[in-house]
Amino acid sequence: MATALWIANVEVTDAEAYGRYAKGAGPAITAHGGVFLARGGRHVQLEGRDRSRNVVARFPSVEAAVACYNSPEYQAALDHARGASVRDLVVVEEID
Repeated sequence: MATALWIANVEVTDAEAYGRYAKGAGPAITAHGGVFLARGGRHVQLEGRDRSRNVVARFPSVEAAVACYNSPEYQAALDHARGASVRDLVVVEEID
């Protein structure tokens, strides 16, 4: 089974609330087999809309990443990000 990348592009509008999201999201992602490859950090926007925060995590499969997103733990964390950020999130299967 191919691994998958969880790619989030985020503009934080409320740092305090988003911090609460990050505090809960990290453990939820790790619990579902996710490993962070990038969390914020330096980036260069070459095309499209620039968002100040970019996060990439590798999961064992697309299904594992989607299960993480739908989990009660992640959804509880996500409640803090709603209204505190503008986000795009995509899960992409990696090539074997």
